[in-house]
Amino acid sequence: MMNYLWVSLMALACITACVTGRTAEVSAAVTGGAEQAVTLCLSIAGLMGLWSGVMELMQQSGLCEKITSVLRRPLSLLFCRASRDRETMECIAANVTANLLGLSNAATPIGLRAADRLYGLYGRRGTPDEVLTFVVLNTTSIQLIPTTVAAVRASLGAQQPFDIMPAVWGASICSVAAGLAAARLFAHLGKEHEP
Repeated sequence: MMNYLWVSLMALACITACVTGRTAEVSAAVTGGAEQAVTLCLSIAGLMGLWSGVMELMQQSGLCEKITSVLRRPLSLLFCRASRDRETMECIAANVTANLLGLSNAATPIGLRAADRLYGLYGRRGTPDEVLTFVVLNTTSIQLIPTTVAAVRASLGAQQPFDIMPAVWGASICSVAAGLAAARLFAHLGKEHEP
C-alpha cells in the first residue's frame, strides 16, 4: 500500500512540474534531497552506533535482564495470556526496554519476534487483542532517551541535542496512555458487537 502511495505522490509531482513548467526545480529538489538524505544518514550513524553499543553492553552485563524482570509484572497486566509464556514475555519486555532507550532500530526485530510468539499463542487467525495491544505499545512507546531524535538534532547543529528529553517524556507517556486506552476501549466495544 505504501509503495502505491509513494509512487502516486512522485507521479503527481512530475505531472504537476510538467504542467506548470517547473521541471528544473523538481530535478534540483530530487538531487538535493537525495544528497541531504545520504548526509543525514552518515551524520547520525555515529551516534546510533554509540547507543547500539550501549544497548549491547547492557545486554552483555545483564542490565537488560534486570530491566526486563522489573517490567515483566506490569506488562503481565496488559498481556494476561502471554504472561504464562516466559519467552514471549521476555521478547515483549526486551522490545519495551529497547524503546525506552530510544533504540527503535534494535526494537524492531525483537518486536517482530514478540508478535510472532503472540500469534503462536493465539493461532494465526484474525488479530487477537493482545497482539493489537502490543502493536500500540510498540508504536507509541515511552522513550527515556530519545536517541534517534537527538542524533538528528546533533547532525543539524543543535548545541544540546538532548535538551528535549522532558518534552519527549511527557509526549510519549501521554501517547502510550491514550493508545492503550483506545485499544482497550475498541477491544471492549468489539466484544459487545460480536454475535
